[in-house]
Amino acid sequence: MLIDFHAHVFPDELAPRAMGALLPSVEGLYTPVHDGTVGGLLRNMDEWGIDVSVVMPVITKASQVRKTNEWVKSVCSDRIVGFGGIYPRADTWREDIDFVAELGLKGLKFHAEYQDFVLDDPYMLRIYDYALGKGLILLHHAGYDPAYPPPYRSSPRQFRRIADAMRGGVIVAAHLGGHDQWDDVEEFLTGTGIYLDTSMGFAYFPSGQFCRIVQKHGADKILFASDSPWSDARAEAERLKTLPLAQADKDAILGGNAKRLLAL
Repeated sequence: MLIDFHAHVFPDELAPRAMGALLPSVEGLYTPVHDGTVGGLLRNMDEWGIDVSVVMPVITKASQVRKTNEWVKSVCSDRIVGFGGIYPRADTWREDIDFVAELGLKGLKFHAEYQDFVLDDPYMLRIYDYALGKGLILLHHAGYDPAYPPPYRSSPRQFRRIADAMRGGVIVAAHLGGHDQWDDVEEFLTGTGIYLDTSMGFAYFPSGQFCRIVQKHGADKILFASDSPWSDARAEAERLKTLPLAQADKDAILGGNAKRLLAL
């Protein structure tokens, strides 16, 4: 089973506007591989042999919480697994997490830049603890984002502090723990309980360093992901298959670990 653990889609009527707003922010660095709709994602999955994609919303206003989570739930299927989202600054964050759990969504997506928080702020630790207690997986953007200048609000050092503070539950740091911060990932994150996804990775991180991180961290805590529509999942998967890793490790990364975490 090939599972893409990190993808983005929008309602059909909103996708053109959303993609149009996001494209200038990526400054021409990324060429989208589909139109931002569920149908576009499914067409890619069919063509590329991807069995399941996990879709992630990014909620930037408190008013978006209920409607967005209900929409994500509506598009879930045997091919689409949905994560929910909250707006961390809203006073209703506990009720919003309860709502995501009641909908049966598998986790929460956070983005410290877009949602205006610092990853390891004590206020956020309370939110993580409550969500993990509900059995939700937490997935965070990590490191560089072309729409925001440094210093970034999420880093491998901060994820290490979260790992030490939480000591339980599943937390995923996207972009192999911190886009363009992979030396720090090796130093601070390998060997912790934080899962790492590979999204937007194989065109950027050195293959040798990726293999070292897998060996130091454990292949059982690495999740194949693309950040679709911003990266080509087929090319990313084919690159992973060529690396000098044990076949059992490749199989775990490409889908086995995600299948276990998502109880598929």
